[in-house]
Amino acid sequence: MAVGRRVMTPREDSIAIRDGAVTFRVQSAGAGAPLVYFHSFHERDPWSPFLERLAERFTVLAPTHPGAPGSGGVETLDDVHDLVLAYDELLDALGLSSPHLVGHFFGGMVAAEIVAVFRRRAAKLALLSPLGLWIDSAPNADLLILPIEELLATLWRDPESEAARAWAASPDVDPDNVPALAQSLQRRAAMAKFVWPIPDKGLVKRLHRITAPTLLLWGDHDRANPLAYAEEWQKRIRGAELKLLPGGHMLLHESPQTTADAVARFLG
Repeated sequence: MAVGRRVMTPREDSIAIRDGAVTFRVQSAGAGAPLVYFHSFHERDPWSPFLERLAERFTVLAPTHPGAPGSGGVETLDDVHDLVLAYDELLDALGLSSPHLVGHFFGGMVAAEIVAVFRRRAAKLALLSPLGLWIDSAPNADLLILPIEELLATLWRDPESEAARAWAASPDVDPDNVPALAQSLQRRAAMAKFVWPIPDKGLVKRLHRITAPTLLLWGDHDRANPLAYAEEWQKRIRGAELKLLPGGHMLLHESPQTTADAVARFLG
């Protein structure tokens, strides 16, 4: 983090919907136009330096998916469509009609599904290496089951970088830290409910419904979600802008300032 940069402490709320059957942990900070961020599998905390930088220009809200630590009720959700309906109810509960939506990988899939179903739900849409499509000749890496050594090489452009080493040193991957490992398993199991055995749950049939201005961001060395998917997403969302940045799948953690700047410029 740059010297002199103020570290934000986000506010944390618990928002219940469906008479308490589903609860969302929501972290928020910043000022400006509202921006809702949807996290992915391997983000241990939904608040990150990337979001801190966005919060300098937007009011950022980061909900945790049901089933991940801090949120609950994933067992009451039937499928991706039910998850989308739950998020629609959450946005109502937060008083947000058309915020900017930003998501990474699984979170990008969720954001895209929301806007494909509820076409006026987003002012603008920024998707970072979104999941949700399937190409037989270029399968996504199965990030839910890869051993840590392969996972590092798949997620990060440079597994020896400072960001990658810090991530690898997380308690999540310490075999002696049972609570942290349990949280990691809980988070991945919650995601798996909506993407296993392959992530194609029909989103390809709905992408043409997205009318919000859309930015697709990809690391040019993304080994988890090959660049063939970037081209496919751009082809299927009318007018979508595709931007490649130096980095791997964890682009927003490898280069939080560069990635946040690209998102902020697009959102205006």
